[in-house]
Amino acid sequence: MNIREELENREELFLSPYASLSKNSLGRDRYEPPCDLRPVYQRDRDRIIHCKSFRRLKHKTQVFLAPEGDHYRTRLTHTLEVSQIARTISKSLRLNEDLTEAIALGHDLGHTPFGHSGEEVLNEVCPGGFRHNIQSVRIVEFLEKNGVGLNLTKEVRDGILNHCTSGNPSTLEGKIVRIADKIAYINHDIDDSIRAGIFTEKDIPTEYTDVLGVSVRDRLNTLIHDVIKNSLNTADIRMSEGMFEAMMGLRAWLFRNVYKNSIPKAEEGKAMEMVRQLYGYFYEHAEYMPDEYLLFIRKYGQSRERVVCDYIAGMSDQYAIETFEERFIPKAWTVR
Repeated sequence: MNIREELENREELFLSPYASLSKNSLGRDRYEPPCDLRPVYQRDRDRIIHCKSFRRLKHKTQVFLAPEGDHYRTRLTHTLEVSQIARTISKSLRLNEDLTEAIALGHDLGHTPFGHSGEEVLNEVCPGGFRHNIQSVRIVEFLEKNGVGLNLTKEVRDGILNHCTSGNPSTLEGKIVRIADKIAYINHDIDDSIRAGIFTEKDIPTEYTDVLGVSVRDRLNTLIHDVIKNSLNTADIRMSEGMFEAMMGLRAWLFRNVYKNSIPKAEEGKAMEMVRQLYGYFYEHAEYMPDEYLLFIRKYGQSRERVVCDYIAGMSDQYAIETFEERFIPKAWTVR
């Protein structure tokens, strides 16, 4: 017996009857011989970690654009925090931790530079619109490896696609990531906002802190325990009604006081205009895109509009700024 088969047998013996067993996966779009060491979802997790799109997340905005300081979250650290929370819940419920982790690590691969501001612009200018969860799936299905994609399992792609509030994942592991995403960003955005001096812990309304707790640590502990308690031995992932209402109320309060606050928003207009101009420029001058993107047009017949959108969406914040400067900012003339 090889190690993979032994691990699959352990899953069958130990995991909840509601768990997604690796050996029962619906599989990949392209057949691949099984690995002798790793079940399918573990392989997917590894492929995501090693892909280029994952590495670029370290230089993409979470909330604060190019913050001065090492401790503000980026899209990558957000992803890691979602993964940690989701794995804790998954393990406690005896669900498939490998599947949960793969979905969590891949859920934000399609995010643009400058956070949701960049996404808003691409949604306006790109025919067919733009949504980061759909772009995340496009990355793993097509864009990575020059049009080959990562060939992930259907369950991982389903979880990535459906991680947003409006999504309906087909697995409990996907449902865990959907709720872990909210738990993570609500709490780490509070932490970053307090660090930035936007508000203090005491400014958070007591109608939320009385239920959730008076610190980031307390709130994480409360929310995670509530999910586990209300989902244990059930075919659903859920929170108690009062806890969910408090969490969503705090989320709405954050939208009013942080996401639309003048401090994190100060440079947003400039960033949005930069993305808009980059799209227009590369639509008119597609030949200046890297060869891998030209390949998508010439070899795979992808539309210019969609590929330009792919290129800009894949940029890190700094790369977008440097590209804008290269294409639009005149350089001083010097004698050579």
